[in-house]
Amino acid sequence: MSDLKAQIIEQLNLQEVKPEDIGDDQPLFKDGLGLDSIDALELIVLLQQHYNIRMANPEDGPKIFQSVRTMAEFITANQKA
Repeated sequence: MSDLKAQIIEQLNLQEVKPEDIGDDQPLFKDGLGLDSIDALELIVLLQQHYNIRMANPEDGPKIFQSVRTMAEFITANQKA
C-alpha cells in the first residue's frame, strides 16, 4: 500500500505529506486528508493511468476512495490478469 500512497501524493502534488503520514484506514476526504472533488477526479485519473482501471459507476467513488485500503481493495478486485 505504500506504493499506492506514494502515487496518491505524487498525483495530488501533496508536497508536505509522506506515505507514512497516511494511515491505511484514514479517511481521504473530510476529516482525514481533507481531499476535495477535484482531488477525486485526480484519483480517477490515477486509477486509469497506473492500473488501467476505469470506474464504471462514478457513484461508487465515495466508497472506493474512502481510504487507501478501500482503494487498494478496489484495484486488486479490478486489475486484469
